[in-house]
Amino acid sequence: MPPSRPKSPLRRVVLAVAGVMLLAGLAACSDDSRSTTAAASGGTSSGSAPVTVRLGYFPNVTHAPAIIGVENGLFQQALGQNKLETATFNAGPEAIDALFADSIDATFIGPNPAVNAFQQSDGDAIRIVAGSTSGGAGLVVKPEITSPSDLKGKRIATPQLGNTQDVALRAYLTSQGFKIDTSGGGDVSIIPQANADTLTQFATGDIDGAWVPEPFFTRMQQESGGKVLVNEKTLWPNGQFVTTQLIVATKFLNAHPDVVLDLIKGEDQAIKFIADSPAEAQKATNDGIGKISGKPLKDAVVTAAFGNLSFTLDPIASSLRKSAQDAKEVGLLENANVDGIYDLSQLNQYLKGAGQPEVQG
Repeated sequence: MPPSRPKSPLRRVVLAVAGVMLLAGLAACSDDSRSTTAAASGGTSSGSAPVTVRLGYFPNVTHAPAIIGVENGLFQQALGQNKLETATFNAGPEAIDALFADSIDATFIGPNPAVNAFQQSDGDAIRIVAGSTSGGAGLVVKPEITSPSDLKGKRIATPQLGNTQDVALRAYLTSQGFKIDTSGGGDVSIIPQANADTLTQFATGDIDGAWVPEPFFTRMQQESGGKVLVNEKTLWPNGQFVTTQLIVATKFLNAHPDVVLDLIKGEDQAIKFIADSPAEAQKATNDGIGKISGKPLKDAVVTAAFGNLSFTLDPIASSLRKSAQDAKEVGLLENANVDGIYDLSQLNQYLKGAGQPEVQG
């Protein structure tokens, strides 16, 4: 059964915007063969029926381990007799809607949608089980903006009100002493909008910059002469912060921990492929993006974007907790508590078996 109607932790202004986007982007992925999955616990053990795991991901370079895991058959290989089904999404709210509707069992997703899903379901619906991607976001501006003080009076875009990059920009501007609000007023006007619109408006001069993830971080530089004012990795210890992670529906995790362990194994194989064969990994990622979206990225964009990203099973939990606290401080979350959002049992079991150090949630 899907969870009861979520109790949103967002303030009223955020809920009003997010509600429209969630309704508009509701994913309608279905699977009529759930009886097999529900009947099987421990689908990889001898004599048990195969399990179907429905996995979501985005056609984006920040989801490279997911794309490669699917395109190169690494997830299916790790799952063995169990079956992989996939669904793709363009934004976090779409994926969360699908998970709440029991249309998917797991998805790669950014940190803030995961926090929202956790809190909206009173901590019941999802668990973060592994990391995926770190880095690849920041503030790109017009060349005449040379210091943070030059941002006063400027128009700066983010992908969505309350999303990961939106929170990062607001926290940064607040740290620089600017007064901002959620309606686009204050010392710096923050304009949440689709990344495609940001590319166009930055090129035409309608906005002065944007805090965006890859590949838009790179495209604004390569296609419109933007310059980096803030690379977000400079704001985090060791340059590490979570961009993408793997979440699983709690009920699926409880029923099939062995299948989740196999998913993590498949993801690790994809991360190793990226490290060992970067050129092939970039091509596989771009091929996957092209297959889903109908149009691959330019090779130069993919190469530059990969240079700004790192891939790891570590979910970098400290950065998610800090981001949640930042969201609260800028008025986008009422509660920064994420205790219980992590279940790294399968991840640490896998790491221990591979002779690698365990990670903390």
